[in-house]
Amino acid sequence: KYLKKIIHLPHSSVKTEAEEDLESLVPGSLLRPMGETPLMPIPRLPVPDSVLNMFRDKEEEVTDDSTKHGGRVRSFPHERGNWATYVYLPCEIQEELLELRELLVSRARRYAVSLTAMEEFHISLSQSVVLRYHWINPLVQSLKERVASFYRFFCTASQVKVYTNQHRTRTFVGLEVSCGHSQLLELVSEVDKVMEEFDLPTFYKNPSFHISLAWCVGDLTDKLEGQCLQELQEIVDGFEDSAFLLRFQWDQIRCRSGNKFFSFPLR
Repeated sequence: KYLKKIIHLPHSSVKTEAEEDLESLVPGSLLRPMGETPLMPIPRLPVPDSVLNMFRDKEEEVTDDSTKHGGRVRSFPHERGNWATYVYLPCEIQEELLELRELLVSRARRYAVSLTAMEEFHISLSQSVVLRYHWINPLVQSLKERVASFYRFFCTASQVKVYTNQHRTRTFVGLEVSCGHSQLLELVSEVDKVMEEFDLPTFYKNPSFHISLAWCVGDLTDKLEGQCLQELQEIVDGFEDSAFLLRFQWDQIRCRSGNKFFSFPLR
């Protein structure tokens, strides 16, 4: 009610106590007497860099340049707010496994195939999917609940096999799982349920679980299969302690979304 009185009373150089109280609460530009030109608005202060940088990881700027990552081509184009996400079993890197990988890469060169060594080893439990930023935490929470009852297990991967990605833009040499397949299918079943909750693609039907060791750009299956593949298998079979080396224990599941990693220990 004070505001109404001030607006309709004639201008006076003497302020009442009520006017002084109101001026302390309301910006002066709102209390100009009728007919008087309002003061110029105060310019907005710039937002500090520290505040602008607080949410930078939510909307990363990414420029596709295949020359910066070995000629690889994205399975789907990058868009602001989209996070490439997948679920997998991480494999502990052993020195002997690295030696075996180098032998395979070296033999492939004899067949005019230049393979690039994988930087990490894993078994995929999902396809790579596109996830919006605000879905990350709900999906991770759902995944955590789905796999909480699973126990650690072993599997054996000793069969050399050649793979390509869905669009045949890359070729992989990997070790196919021969023992532990049923446990992996059970895990994939739960991961698929999580993907369905968010209307995302589920894993491949009748999957060939494997650990990729090396890759190259393009579809070079014709060069790698046949005689080359036979010789690669002979290297694996003849490798010292290969039966022990290629028996893997899985004690955790991981989910990667962009530059974020989430781990779910198995019981």
